[in-house]
Amino acid sequence: MGELGLRLLSGEHALDRPIRWVYLTELAETGRYLSGNELVLTGLIGPQLRERPEALVDELVDAGATALGVGLSVQDEVPERVREACERAGLPLVEVPREASFGTISEVVTRRLTAERAAGLATVLGRHRRLISSVAEGTGLARIFELTRAELGRACWVVSPTGRVVVGPGRELPDAARLAAEYLSADRLPHVVELPGGASFTLLPVNSRAAHRVAGWFLVCEGALVDVPEESRESAYELAALTALERARLAEGHRVERRLLNALLDPAVAEPSEVAARMRACGLDPERRFVAVACAFGEPGDAEPGDAVAVLRELMPEAAAVTALADEAVTVVTDEDPGLVERLRAAVALLETALARERLTVGVSGPAPGPALLRGAVEEARHTRRLAAARRAGRAHVVTSDEIHSHALLLATVPDGVRRSFRDRLLGPLQEYDAEHHSDLVRTLAAFLDNSGSWSRCAGRLHLHVNTLRYRIRRIEELTGRDLSTLEDRVDFFLALRAM
Repeated sequence: MGELGLRLLSGEHALDRPIRWVYLTELAETGRYLSGNELVLTGLIGPQLRERPEALVDELVDAGATALGVGLSVQDEVPERVREACERAGLPLVEVPREASFGTISEVVTRRLTAERAAGLATVLGRHRRLISSVAEGTGLARIFELTRAELGRACWVVSPTGRVVVGPGRELPDAARLAAEYLSADRLPHVVELPGGASFTLLPVNSRAAHRVAGWFLVCEGALVDVPEESRESAYELAALTALERARLAEGHRVERRLLNALLDPAVAEPSEVAARMRACGLDPERRFVAVACAFGEPGDAEPGDAVAVLRELMPEAAAVTALADEAVTVVTDEDPGLVERLRAAVALLETALARERLTVGVSGPAPGPALLRGAVEEARHTRRLAAARRAGRAHVVTSDEIHSHALLLATVPDGVRRSFRDRLLGPLQEYDAEHHSDLVRTLAAFLDNSGSWSRCAGRLHLHVNTLRYRIRRIEELTGRDLSTLEDRVDFFLALRAM
């Protein structure tokens, strides 16, 4: 600024440093009052400054000041000790002549900064209007990312926690899996990642309804955003916000798919032809084999089905629909990917790095060859997942039905009609008797089997006299025509109770 008559004494290599503000001081301990990128002006009037000016230079460097200006109001030239300290520290040093007041310098610089910020704000607002107009006109995220790249001069991508690139500017993102791992394990966001070869990226969260990182997306921007102008950082956050809006819109669109899948899994629909028709509505070919996948996510005893749905959708982006059943997420896909289980395990292992107290368990059914076995496959996947959660330690697991052998999986593969008929024939008489006489025969039977037929343990659990228990067991045998002293009949009753 020629009108100020300033003279640069050192720091020619650092003239590209930004000036955020002007600060006037006569204190040696000035660093505590600075927040970075200030032009600091002093007349070296204070005795501490005259005696040890090097201390001021060190304070300014530590605080991130841009430059030091020394006035000549009480001296003929800038002390040599100040020059040497600035040259040693790499801090630009400016000489302020007597005729230039600090107030004038502050006014001129502030006016210039205000004009630049107003221009930057106008640019940001213009870009904001263009992006909002694009969204309102139905422009997809891919086009918006292309516009952003052209205006910011840097590429950005949206990535899922499993390393899947959701959208980008048409350029390949290097090492997306590494970036996903960094996102999941970062202490805080934004987070800057340096990749081998010198490329750097900034990771920002996409603000959505997801309560946990493993259930959300994140934004990847070229370069370290901490080193760019504020308006560029604001544009990156704006892009993340627009992505969150788009994801919310997609989630609304998934409601129709969820309703179709819920209709397919309705236990009242048993006719194979109707099941086949509903499979076609869900995008599934009833002539091909399929597998069911169940997923639960959250802290023990406090799993949220919404988060489980988001996680399973990211684990299986090829699924036509994902829905919630109780505290689990469920989907059905055509059995045409031989590497499905291995891919799920790799993705879950990556997500595990972000888990603290939460657990992530996934169950996969065996291949089902026709519509009549569809709901059985879903129950098999759910039973597999629950058994894995109950029997295996650790925070994340993917388990197939082949790995867990249990009567629960046996029951899950039996068609609904057969299971219902078996249960009603054995337990129907007891349920009718209980309803008519307000008795407890079904609960007594369950307790008797749970205690392996021990009269004393069962009576203690039910708070009954042993003779009362014997009377109830005889009544059960009379109503059903079965003998609870035989293993065969005990097994039948056990399976019927589990089928409930």
